[in-house]
Amino acid sequence: MLLRVIRGHQSDDDISLGAFLEQLGDRSFGWAILLSCLINLLPLPPGATLVTALPLLFFCAQMGLGFASVRLPRRIARIRISGAAMRRIVLRLRPVSRRLERIARPRLGAVFQPRREQLTGGLLFLVSLALFIPLPLTGWFPAIALFITSIGLVERDGVIVLAGACAGLLSIALTVFVAASLLIGANSLMH
Repeated sequence: MLLRVIRGHQSDDDISLGAFLEQLGDRSFGWAILLSCLINLLPLPPGATLVTALPLLFFCAQMGLGFASVRLPRRIARIRISGAAMRRIVLRLRPVSRRLERIARPRLGAVFQPRREQLTGGLLFLVSLALFIPLPLTGWFPAIALFITSIGLVERDGVIVLAGACAGLLSIALTVFVAASLLIGANSLMH
């Protein structure tokens, strides 16, 4: 999909980030979440998710509210991207995208009906919230769940979206368990 949008933008002229995401349409959520997840999968210092999870919360909230595509704040949407630079990046990503396309393909289209997509966006918001809370041993699991789901959203693969959603539910459960354990431990230390 990304390759098609970039091929459609034949000239080397710059394109605004907002216009680019608008051209991606409903797949813009998948791309925005995917790119934001990559940052959260890096080894970061404790508490970094208080900053790095904010874009995910923003994108997933929009998806949950039923927006047609990602809407960025005006200042960010006006940022210009070089058409030539975009093509170079996509060409470098081509080997990875080819591998993904062997696994992911459009299937189980019922997952992408508007109400179900909103439900998915709501769940992803909760997973992003679990990522946002800086608890030990919980950061990577929500990021991986969001990453899996974003691949399904980009490729319109309902099976992968459902797998990511299940992983997301498990990551929420892990976050709740760790938070409860810390509260119980802190409570027993105080009494």
